[in-house]
Amino acid sequence: MRSVKRFGTKVATAALAAAMVPVVATGTAQAQGGTINYTKATADNKVVQTTLNDGRLIVSVWSDSMHQEVPNIVQAPRDGNDKAPVLYLVNGAGGGEDSATWQAQSDVKAFMSDKDAWTVTPIGGAFSYYTDWQKPDPNVQTRYASDTHPMKFETYLAEELPNLFENSFNRGNAERKRGLAAISMTATSVLTIAQKHPGKFQAIGSYSGCAETSTPIGHEFINIVTGMRGGADLNNMWGPYPGEGWTDNDPVWGAWRFEQQMRDGVLPAMFISTGNGLPGPHENLENWRLKGNGVALANQAVVGGIIEAATQYCTANLARRFGELGIPAQFDFAPNGTHSWGYWEDDLKQSWPMMAEAMGARWGAL
Repeated sequence: MRSVKRFGTKVATAALAAAMVPVVATGTAQAQGGTINYTKATADNKVVQTTLNDGRLIVSVWSDSMHQEVPNIVQAPRDGNDKAPVLYLVNGAGGGEDSATWQAQSDVKAFMSDKDAWTVTPIGGAFSYYTDWQKPDPNVQTRYASDTHPMKFETYLAEELPNLFENSFNRGNAERKRGLAAISMTATSVLTIAQKHPGKFQAIGSYSGCAETSTPIGHEFINIVTGMRGGADLNNMWGPYPGEGWTDNDPVWGAWRFEQQMRDGVLPAMFISTGNGLPGPHENLENWRLKGNGVALANQAVVGGIIEAATQYCTANLARRFGELGIPAQFDFAPNGTHSWGYWEDDLKQSWPMMAEAMGARWGAL
């Protein structure tokens, strides 16, 4: 079951944008009011770090595949070990370009402060599904939309970011282990990325994702997020539906890849969670994210409930397929809970011991 904890301190952060130019966080009523300045990486200087007042870093990493830089919020390990494992902790549909971020909506900074692992969160990629697009789409509501270069966030997460960041911060330790965890939209993507890049990640956390893309329900989930909300032409992402691109990015269809990894001895440890859409412990006005707002509470309970009921359906199909293939994974079907941050914060904490063990990261008190 998901644990029930409440935290009273809001960890504020801002959306990030162009180098040394403040850009106001976008989009929602809960957007953070501050801005952060940082120095951008370039094609000639691919990794550039800016130190924040609280000791964390903004590490800008150049993406050759997208011809753009991507800033990442980075928290160093407790023990200062450059060669410590890395948890790549990714945002959902907003891509960190709005206020719906791990840093703003959870206590991740405090939680990871006593862990001997790096925490790296990319800022950018709203509505992209963190996948490699087939064609450019300038209409997607993200600053990475382009009319010349397709977004390539799978390549960024699986290859460019780990390679460049880790080579810069541990002097090229080839033995470093890593985890990849995400919520909602990206909880689907982390499974696909792990399937397509065997051995790259030793631990996967997938919280409240609809792990289908080629089925009618999976397609509609993506259409709502990336098409309707994100303004995208989905043909630019994976081609016409139904089609090979949609199947190739379907974690249920692609479960055979995990079966092969299991035979090869490189299967990651996996924690996959979902609620059932019914109100749970975080549906109350004491939830600090709601600020006592009854309308926001109703929205979380109703809209978040409908979305989470859909993710439960998709997750059940994934669990069934894993069972058919004998693929081990920890599935958490919570007896209640909506599509909202309180539960994702709980999921990170519940999954961390499993991920830490798989990554070789010490955790908890020294």
